[in-house]
Amino acid sequence: MKKYIIKKVIRLILLLLPVFLFGCNSSKICEVKKPVSNTGAEYDVAVYVWPAFQPSADWKKYDLFKKGIGEWEFVKEAEKKRPWHKQPLEPLWGYEPEDNPVVIARKIDACLAAGVNVMIYDWYWYDHAPFLEGGLQAFIKAPNSYRMKFAIMWANHNIDDLWDKTVRYKCKDPNGYRNIRAKARVSLDEFKNVLVPRWIEFFKKPNYYKINGKPVFQIFNASTPVDYFGSKEATTEAFKYFEQKVIEAGFAGLELQGNGSYLRYSKEKFDTIGYDGAFYYNWLSLEPFSGSYYLDYSNRPDMDYKEWGEKAYKNFDGYVKKFSQYQFYPNVTCGWDTNPRFPADVYTPVALNNTPERFEYFLRKAKDWADKNIAPNKPKLILINALNEWTEGAYIEPDTENGYGFLNAISNVFRPTAK
Repeated sequence: MKKYIIKKVIRLILLLLPVFLFGCNSSKICEVKKPVSNTGAEYDVAVYVWPAFQPSADWKKYDLFKKGIGEWEFVKEAEKKRPWHKQPLEPLWGYEPEDNPVVIARKIDACLAAGVNVMIYDWYWYDHAPFLEGGLQAFIKAPNSYRMKFAIMWANHNIDDLWDKTVRYKCKDPNGYRNIRAKARVSLDEFKNVLVPRWIEFFKKPNYYKINGKPVFQIFNASTPVDYFGSKEATTEAFKYFEQKVIEAGFAGLELQGNGSYLRYSKEKFDTIGYDGAFYYNWLSLEPFSGSYYLDYSNRPDMDYKEWGEKAYKNFDGYVKKFSQYQFYPNVTCGWDTNPRFPADVYTPVALNNTPERFEYFLRKAKDWADKNIAPNKPKLILINALNEWTEGAYIEPDTENGYGFLNAISNVFRPTAK
């Protein structure tokens, strides 16, 4: 009983922390007299947002998350599979629906206070309709959203068994992805006449993130549009059309960024699309010690978080030198543990000892890399995975173990007065 009371008292203190640090609380939105355009420094610090923690009719459509709370279901039901395993995770702010503008408003305030000034939303399109767009719409409707820049990453990967924890293996087998529930493929006609106009409407928002007057648009599966449209020529024409429509909408052009993972085995397709820059969603693309890429996890060991990060950066530097024609942007991934997405008897390797202090070390490493390697005409953009990838163990939102530790680490490095 005593431990329970102490835990509740600590949680109450942490919940009230924004009142003293940021001048607001969970039930009230901070009033800001002037828009905040950036962090007050020369860095743009962006966090990825996985919009799965919301009730949605989309879940039933694809037979997922039957309890009506989105992927919070897996977070709540996660099991401790090893003595050292830190599961289940408990969000300090509770299991809140992220399609609620008030919920998003608190996240915006906390991120801005820490020095984050861009949110990049994973954006999906299946069966001729948007998927999980409610999270992004909630951001746009949040009363303080004008203070935070945003962008979208076209997460053009299929829906398969990755999002069903009752399935043991979720990756490629000799016959391709197992049990595809929805395909991300779109036709050239749909791309031009449906998706491009929809994206441009987002670009028109005054707080959409731009580089040199060009809206930033990222693509996760960076090479697959070539497969969608049937030929290199059709793909090149499609993206020229996209940029022309962006220019006609009043912008200087399109800042197109592709997932650098695809450079190592489909550079020709990468070149065909005409990317301006390359990004990585997380370190797993640079050092795949774990994740949903192997059928048998039994002989794959955990990896120390710092070792993982150092290996990822070494590989990152290799890709930068090999594909120097592209502007790369550094990524800092704050953790890794996909076990909530797997059955109780399947253990997937995790990144051990991912403390806020170690996260801060890599933030400083990314900052230093940006200082030395990003071109003078480009922003020093730092990408963080992620705001809320709870079922991948990569989140900066406060939890009951670390409190605001990961947000504070960002603040230590990137807030205007940080050194």
